[in-house]
Amino acid sequence: MTGDEAVAGAEAGVRAQMLCEGDGCGEVLWLDEPLSFWGGTDIATAVITDVHHPQHGISLAGRVLVMSASRGSSSSSSVIAEQVRAGVAPAAIVLSSRDAIVVLGALAAAEVYGTRLPIVLLGSAALEGLPRTGNVCVRADADAASVTW
Repeated sequence: MTGDEAVAGAEAGVRAQMLCEGDGCGEVLWLDEPLSFWGGTDIATAVITDVHHPQHGISLAGRVLVMSASRGSSSSSSVIAEQVRAGVAPAAIVLSSRDAIVVLGALAAAEVYGTRLPIVLLGSAALEGLPRTGNVCVRADADAASVTW
């Protein structure tokens, strides 16, 4: 599955590649630049605290985060896991390139806290088709993954 195919039967959507299982819906948030969760977000609120980031001051909590990849420290995985535990993590993450640090944080949260943060990978053509505003849903399991709106 390339991620560039339309999802059959959905109002609008694309197939994706599952990186972490789960289901999540929320308002889409496109990041203009990569983000370090460690040092770049508040661990308790998930607000972007990096004063140099274009989305400084915006909360990631409950949003479907669209980003190329993270930036910075491997400690970002522990911040993601803690944000999941605290209930302030994104509802889902859509990546345009593989990011082991982000995936590790979601996998740790699933294992330790029993809470899943779905993460999917989209090809560039599928990514360009995602809406810039509004609600988006990510569904990811071993059989299929998709992003719909």
